[in-house]
Amino acid sequence: MVVTENIILPNDNELNVQEVNLTFPVLQAAAFHLGKYCESKNNESNSYYNFGFYSTLNKLKRSWNLLRKRITDVESLPEFKTCLTSFEFMLCKDEEDDPRRCITEGKVVTACALEFFKKIKKHCKDEFSQYYNCIDKSSGESAFSPCVLDNMNIERPSFGYFCEVKIHDSLRTKPKSNVVMYPDAAVPLSPEEPLLSPKYNSRRIWVQ
Repeated sequence: MVVTENIILPNDNELNVQEVNLTFPVLQAAAFHLGKYCESKNNESNSYYNFGFYSTLNKLKRSWNLLRKRITDVESLPEFKTCLTSFEFMLCKDEEDDPRRCITEGKVVTACALEFFKKIKKHCKDEFSQYYNCIDKSSGESAFSPCVLDNMNIERPSFGYFCEVKIHDSLRTKPKSNVVMYPDAAVPLSPEEPLLSPKYNSRRIWVQ
């Protein structure tokens, strides 16, 4: 990556956070419940930086449709109320197109994932270990999902839930788009318009 001296990069202290050091099978096994857990947390939060959940699942789910809608009367749309404070991190990445502007949101995403796995370890460690060690067998999932539902009150979302269009009312100001303005094309000359005198005595190409 090539940068100029005018680009200010964040220092190490801004980027150092406790990471979610888990392998792909673990993330894959927890993907549905992790997404639902952090989404529910967003819906209960009124803070400026909402919790997201997509940071640890970039390799798992990429078919997202983000829709920003400014809503003045939230109560008039009860069917969308549960989605209004979700996906702040993904919306920031999509709109800003600059990872430096979404560092804070990314940190909160990671913190949410860490909190989720700590609770899984506390309540459903054995069921989860059995599931991610043999994720292709439905018997493991059938034991893990009821455990999460009973202890953490998280119901496993259906397939396609995270690919649905989400209406998100963000408290963050929508960035201005930097559209490049090009000048209009020159007006073509009319055939009737007289030509100027040649600058170098002739318009013909001299050939020997």
